[in-house]
Amino acid sequence: MNFSKASSSGALALAVALSLGGCGSQAAESSLPALSLDPARVSVVGLSSGAAMAQQAHFAFSDRLIGAGLIAGPPYGCAEGDLGTALGRCMKGEPDAPDAVKLAERARELADAGKIAPLSGLDGDRVWVLHGASDATVKEPVTRASYAIYEALQREVAQPPVAGMKLVWDAQRDIGHAWPTVDKGVACATTEAPFIAACGFDAAQAMLETLYGTATKAVADAAGGQVLAFNQDAYRPAGEDAYLADEGFLYVPPQCVQDTRCGAVIAFHGCEQNAASLDRQFVDDNGLNRWADAHDLVVVYPQARASFMPLNPKACWDWWGYSGAGYDTRDGRQLAWLAGLTAALGIPLDAR
Repeated sequence: MNFSKASSSGALALAVALSLGGCGSQAAESSLPALSLDPARVSVVGLSSGAAMAQQAHFAFSDRLIGAGLIAGPPYGCAEGDLGTALGRCMKGEPDAPDAVKLAERARELADAGKIAPLSGLDGDRVWVLHGASDATVKEPVTRASYAIYEALQREVAQPPVAGMKLVWDAQRDIGHAWPTVDKGVACATTEAPFIAACGFDAAQAMLETLYGTATKAVADAAGGQVLAFNQDAYRPAGEDAYLADEGFLYVPPQCVQDTRCGAVIAFHGCEQNAASLDRQFVDDNGLNRWADAHDLVVVYPQARASFMPLNPKACWDWWGYSGAGYDTRDGRQLAWLAGLTAALGIPLDAR
């Protein structure tokens, strides 16, 4: 997408939650810093439940996003609000793998009903999808379906077909259920906290180069900006609980508070990767921040929270319906919260 066209619910829930998991700072402020951001350079990325959330955001707001970077996540709409489906088909590919064409058809219906952005919003978008060969948490056919749904929209489902998407599929690397980095985290083929793995491969670089092109600046060994904490409750949709932590994080490169109009990447952690579980390991160690310096991007790190009512003890993002009806549409609580947050940053996602 380019901005010009934007302008013209029990036990199974616990099982899902248990299965999917995977600079200076400042005290939380009541509001976000004043920045001049470029609404034509906004993307979403994530791991596991965070990848599912990123893809939900991509479909909901494709007329305002340029694309998505997805690591080992279930495809859009797969759970259909049913916990058994989420645990079986949408993680293990059992009893059968997700049907990408069927899911694309549902996306078309939601778009036609105005529940998500028009499918034309995907025109020209860039999508990077990674599945690790040693990932047994989310099986390869499941992650592949999160890629194939775009292929289906590009070929036979959308009328007219979505044009010009750049799609990248990477499933050849011996990575566990984790966000791969060059040298941070656990051994590459393992699946354990912090679900960041030292693989000699920089996923942050690969996804951002797909989404934004080659960086215009040299990348440094460490990020040069600052991580700011902000009050997430300030952006509750209509005051409703979106089941998020009190505090989220924003990485700001130095040039983004000076004379450069920066874009933004919204990065969703996986289950058990939230700050209450790991402090700031996901924020500090996934590699995005130093590449954000090179690409002139701020990085938004929303934080989900663990709960028992609704049952979400691993602080997963809602991709199966614990936050209520319409969770994967623009009216869902977490997506509506995201729209409020980005509007406050000056990069509004909801064009209605």
